[in-house]
Amino acid sequence: MVRILLCGANGKMGKVIQSVAASRNDCEIVAGVDFITGGGAFPVYSTLSEVKEKADVIIDFSNPLLLDELLEYSVSHKLPVVIATTGYNDEQKKQIEKASKNTPIFFTYNMSIGINLLANLAKKAVSVLGNDFDIEIIEKHHNQKIDAPSGTALMLADAVCDELDEPMKYEYDRHSKREKRTKSEIGIHSVRGGTIVGEHEIIFAGRDEIITLSHSARSKEIFAVGAVNAAVFMCGKPAGIYDMSELVE
Repeated sequence: MVRILLCGANGKMGKVIQSVAASRNDCEIVAGVDFITGGGAFPVYSTLSEVKEKADVIIDFSNPLLLDELLEYSVSHKLPVVIATTGYNDEQKKQIEKASKNTPIFFTYNMSIGINLLANLAKKAVSVLGNDFDIEIIEKHHNQKIDAPSGTALMLADAVCDELDEPMKYEYDRHSKREKRTKSEIGIHSVRGGTIVGEHEIIFAGRDEIITLSHSARSKEIFAVGAVNAAVFMCGKPAGIYDMSELVE
């Protein structure tokens, strides 16, 4: 039985993860961390340093501001961590990479298997279409999401760039200039509204034809299932960075 320490336990995603874990017989949540303490099935503390229970892995669905504490705890307790929080800046991503030399870290911009399949399909499309198609990415999320563009949109753009021969620039703001689109850019566009869980669309626009790849998340549960699967997978792993590609092999 895999013992999970859940950061962000009383948040929206934390509650969904609780439900997913409760339905499985290969793991259990033994403690949580949240600025809102309390809860029924397990104790919830305000900081990681207060946790008394012994765990096998951490799932983090909290806030980028807590990264320092999370990585320090993971390294000092030799505890694998599944980082599912989004909105990290470049410096924080370097922190994660550095910490992975001393502790096992599962880090991906999206816990959905479908999104990771979409990234692989995008790579295949680029390998076939080459540089003859303009590429645009549209992401849509609920009106409470803070970061834009989404980490998933950037992950998809990075996946596309891995297959292109020339370096590409990400274009977020065309309204501030008046000039033709260049071949060396990928447009990334954000939509925020209502209760949209998450939608991502990759457009390949060529001469007289358009190819579109898309993924639509209908509930937050797909991300929770992915995070719990990752937590079980990470038990016993050596230090290093892991992502969904290892999980789905």
